[in-house]
Amino acid sequence: MTRIILSAAVSSFLTMGAFAQSTAPSSTPASEVGQRVENQQDRIAQGVKSGQLTAGETGNLEKKESAINQEVHTDRSLNDGHLTGQEKQTVNQQQNKMSNQIYQDKHNAAVQHNGTSEVGKRAGNQQDRIANGISSGKLNAAQTARLEKGESGVNKEVHADRQANGGHLTGQEKQQVNQQQNKMSARIYKAKH
Repeated sequence: MTRIILSAAVSSFLTMGAFAQSTAPSSTPASEVGQRVENQQDRIAQGVKSGQLTAGETGNLEKKESAINQEVHTDRSLNDGHLTGQEKQTVNQQQNKMSNQIYQDKHNAAVQHNGTSEVGKRAGNQQDRIANGISSGKLNAAQTARLEKGESGVNKEVHADRQANGGHLTGQEKQQVNQQQNKMSARIYKAKH
């Protein structure tokens, strides 16, 4: 009787051990890819918030990040959800380049100066909303790239208008920028929700 109970206990233990091994989370390279993407998104969000990254730089980084993400998605869909060794190596090299580009852009002379004017404060607020969307995961790289492209366009127009008018915006230009910022605000909200 003792042998039967012991045998049943050993069998049960081995079965539970095999089950635990099959369901335990593993540290696979695929999860490392995801973690690295998340870390880089956090670095970009921090750069947007601090002003170290301009809207143009952020848009460019997010466009590249989106391309890498799409490539990983495509590769996984072709390989039953996995990446081959060569694909992992390629993604790692691409992410190394992205990491270096983030560092370079955050440490160059270009910074986002939104100023203290109503237009500048609003631009800064919208950049903060985008940065919060990146860090919370509500905005993916492709959405962020599109939003930053729009922000960059508004910023360039404001810069050109100010240069043409001795550093100031006319009443009509302020009204036009306000309308553009309203549209960007709605786009940010829609993308985050």
